[in-house]
Amino acid sequence: MKVIICGAGQVGWQIARHLSGEKNDVTVVDNNADLVRRAAETLDVQGLAGFASYPDVLDRAGARDADMIIAATHSDEVNMVTCQVAHSVFAIRRKIARLRSQSYLDAIYSDLYRRDHMPIDVVISPEREVAEAAIQRLAAPAAFDTEKFFGGQAQLMGLRLDEDCPVVNTPLRQLSDLFSTLRVVVLGVRRDGRLFAPESGDQLFVGDECYVFAPNEDIPRTLEVFGKSARPQERIVILGGGNVGLAVARRLEEKGRRLRTKVIERNRAVAERAADALERTIVLNGDALDSTLLREAGIERADAVLAVTDDDKTNLLAAVRAKSEGCSMAISLVNDPTLVPLLEPMGIDAYINPRATTVSSILRHIRHGRVRGVYSIGDAEAEVIEAQVMSTSSIAGRAIRDIDFPEGVLVGAVLKGGEIRKPTGGLRIEEGDVVVIFAMASEVGRVERLLQVSIDFF
Repeated sequence: MKVIICGAGQVGWQIARHLSGEKNDVTVVDNNADLVRRAAETLDVQGLAGFASYPDVLDRAGARDADMIIAATHSDEVNMVTCQVAHSVFAIRRKIARLRSQSYLDAIYSDLYRRDHMPIDVVISPEREVAEAAIQRLAAPAAFDTEKFFGGQAQLMGLRLDEDCPVVNTPLRQLSDLFSTLRVVVLGVRRDGRLFAPESGDQLFVGDECYVFAPNEDIPRTLEVFGKSARPQERIVILGGGNVGLAVARRLEEKGRRLRTKVIERNRAVAERAADALERTIVLNGDALDSTLLREAGIERADAVLAVTDDDKTNLLAAVRAKSEGCSMAISLVNDPTLVPLLEPMGIDAYINPRATTVSSILRHIRHGRVRGVYSIGDAEAEVIEAQVMSTSSIAGRAIRDIDFPEGVLVGAVLKGGEIRKPTGGLRIEEGDVVVIFAMASEVGRVERLLQVSIDFF
């Protein structure tokens, strides 16, 4: 597949890294020559410095025979014009654009993106993706990371193991014996900064960060087994009333009247806009680092604080301040992945990486075939893939124990006829089943070949 990626920032670079690693023909375009050089030197891609919306630049990038274009520059307008040029001049079949301005995303203007107007096949909104990720984090307060699968019937959760965890120092194979009716699988473990797919004889230790997969019905028991409690979140303070904070507050209002939400926003005009847009949410104008204002917002009684300003350092410091004032849980928006190792020492419970959520969303639409969902873990270190098994797949009709999965690949669950089944060695995977598979980044291409998703890409 030949793909042109417009924008060589973090999102564009990560997408290029994924696609080039799977042996696609990738060209990266950006008007910043340094970013283009970085992509070309660190990845197996071609680089071109220039403005992505210029027809001659796209022509030199190989647009005449490209299968897909992904417009992920920092400008909404450049992304939109790029897709228009890709369609009108070069007839590129699939066009994906990242758009941030909420005006472009309003449902009443959705006709704008029809093929006879401005032909964009998939519109990705980072703010909406981040807001959805924030809602998921709040719904699973014991987890530092979470994602839904099987249409919301199951979840991947990141759980940090404390000293009071009942299964510490227990080999994973014994978990199946001790909790035989529990459909939970440990898919990944991060230890001393390194993520790996555990084997049945591996033990879990205090400080490990485990990625576990379980159906919704088994989540309360799973949390109990891993030493976590599922406390309800009723009082929430949001630090930052911009697009993300406003979107989260709106979603919380939709959830019901039991939730009590307050927003703190430093910019007066932004605070007034949020106050006008929200019905039951209290909006306070002021600095989220001000202890007096935090106490006015009732931070000591809050179940969670969500720091989603547009500045990483403000988010981290405000989250720490909120915890010091008595808030039981802090979630921070973090754009810079190099800051993530600081979160645990600072006492911050969970984080949201906007770039990672955007990358996951774009990958979900790129992997068209029978792939129904893709979630990127950490700094694109691994993926959790949800896919329907095709008759042409080499795993169809075979028991899990007989499938030659690469090292670093684990099956999380199998959906058979609407029932979620735990993956045992004797479980046979049939055509039409839906599987969730954890794969280290280096093995994603081999997993997709096993699933044969490339056969019906379009």
